[in-house]
Amino acid sequence: MNFLITGAAGFLGSSLANQLSREGHLVRGLDDLSAGDPKALGPDVHFTRGDLSDRPKLWTLLQEVDVVYHLAARVSVPESILYPRDYNNANVGGTVALMEAMRDVGVRRVVLASSGAVYGDLGKQPLKESMTPNPRSPYAVSKLAAEYYVRTIGGLWGIETVSLRIFNAYGPGQHLPASHPPVVPHYLKQAQRGGTLVVHGDGTQTRDYVYVDDVVSGMVAAATAPNVDGLVINIGSGRETSINELIKCVQDVTGSNAEVIYSPKTSGGVSRLCADLALAKEKLNYRPSIELEEGLRITLKRDPRFK
Repeated sequence: MNFLITGAAGFLGSSLANQLSREGHLVRGLDDLSAGDPKALGPDVHFTRGDLSDRPKLWTLLQEVDVVYHLAARVSVPESILYPRDYNNANVGGTVALMEAMRDVGVRRVVLASSGAVYGDLGKQPLKESMTPNPRSPYAVSKLAAEYYVRTIGGLWGIETVSLRIFNAYGPGQHLPASHPPVVPHYLKQAQRGGTLVVHGDGTQTRDYVYVDDVVSGMVAAATAPNVDGLVINIGSGRETSINELIKCVQDVTGSNAEVIYSPKTSGGVSRLCADLALAKEKLNYRPSIELEEGLRITLKRDPRFK
């Protein structure tokens, strides 16, 4: 098959691109390199630098493409609170531009990488796709809006759409920006170097940490699964882990006694997040296989930054 992946040089995009390439598919990748690294892509991935506002470039890249994976997005919750307009422009405007180009060229299916963050704080866990979202950040709002645009435009123009609500993905190669880094690689790095692990809130807030290879397996399945048009599907581990439990796991796999400092006056974000995977199992035959401790050990082993 022929694929186009937007955000192909990012953490999830490069992992997906390399897997599809290994399976023998023709993979084109587009990324503006604002956060991605093209060196993460294998030699058989046809990479182009650019963004979603360049319609002629999109038209060219979409020729003879069977399925588009739309992963290009800005992804920091704290940053989105400071710059909501930028997040709207990139995550919503970019999605609409891509859907217009797909309509023009005649691509038949798109798989959107959405986020478990769209659920916000809901009282009941695990989170089912049928629950009404309660987004708590501009990032989450932008992802929910992207879901609606994808499904609506797809319905109007006969494009099959699948939105995957990906929970807290982690693994080798995850981007580590200086400000607001993802918690898993940040804690691993701090623990390994004898630094301090800072906890926002009391550490009882929970997340669903899912290893990158499991996420990729769900995304690959979504390209060809039957009877998924218009659906939103959770992709996670199905396990709820508190920040305190994550810290214990990080200390165990690194052999570190890194100091833990609590910052009770700063928000730890939503209180609980855990994915219900029943729909993913039914529609995508999705069965995550990497437990958190194993995933952390693999990350330490495979990521050269932790050598």
